[in-house]
Amino acid sequence: MDLRQLRYFQAVAEEGHMTRAAARLGLQQPPLSQQIKALELQLGLQLFERHPKGVRLTEAGRLLQAEANQLLQDMADMQQRMASLAQGERGCVSLGFTSSAAAHRFTPAALRECRRRYPDISLALSEANAADITAAVLAQRLDCGLIRVPVSEPPELLFETLFREPVVLALPIDHRLLLGRSARPRLSLVDLHDEALILARRPGAPGLYANLLAQCAALGVKPRIAAEVDRMMSNLNLVAAGAGISVVPASMQGTHPEAIVYCPLKEAKLLDAPMTLVRRRAAPAAAVTTFLALLAEFAKTQAGAG
Repeated sequence: MDLRQLRYFQAVAEEGHMTRAAARLGLQQPPLSQQIKALELQLGLQLFERHPKGVRLTEAGRLLQAEANQLLQDMADMQQRMASLAQGERGCVSLGFTSSAAAHRFTPAALRECRRRYPDISLALSEANAADITAAVLAQRLDCGLIRVPVSEPPELLFETLFREPVVLALPIDHRLLLGRSARPRLSLVDLHDEALILARRPGAPGLYANLLAQCAALGVKPRIAAEVDRMMSNLNLVAAGAGISVVPASMQGTHPEAIVYCPLKEAKLLDAPMTLVRRRAAPAAAVTTFLALLAEFAKTQAGAG
């Protein structure tokens, strides 16, 4: 017994007449009758009672009809799932993001939009630093990642800037640079001379903080490196504890508001923070392609919204 025979059987059962069922199936009546007889011989059961006006199901036929309906529906559902998979509307996407990428409202908003539009796409999410995310995408442990400034750019990967946002200085609430000034004074890199800086980076690696130190050096400014941590959220924790000052994307303002003051930076245009999508150059799975297209589309409406 195969699916074709079940479809033939189902048509005859629903029509109650061989000729009408044959017309529905686009067949001649004799071949259809032969198929039904072959199915009955195969099962060792009479499925239909023949009468002058057509056919009616036997008890065995009614049982087979229920089973056949369920089987054919299961097959139709499976075909639909496979079609959704091929069209990129079903599957799994693994995404890594840095704490600073997650802090921008673009990231949770885009993830919510993906779940709304494509409920059959499963998102596997993880947080790590930019270096680890880059390595995981390269090793195919992640499909893609959202980072800020790349710390390495292997040739097998693509790095796409989705949008940029300004950076701000984060200072402990009782820092000397805030004394006698407005609530959020506009400061300059020159003000960082001999200040204790907390950086989120790997020593010697490129990235946002490498650019910051390069700009300071160009101005003859020499801050002191108080600490280097893996994540921007960690450096804000240290700023809140009074261990030093830092520079972070503007979307991270609001973290520890009772202990940190965020000040605009005069040189912000030289140090703006990108939202960077990292992925492999090789063609991705269909669901990943769908997710990447959604990120690109959503970035156009969310760019710069901190």
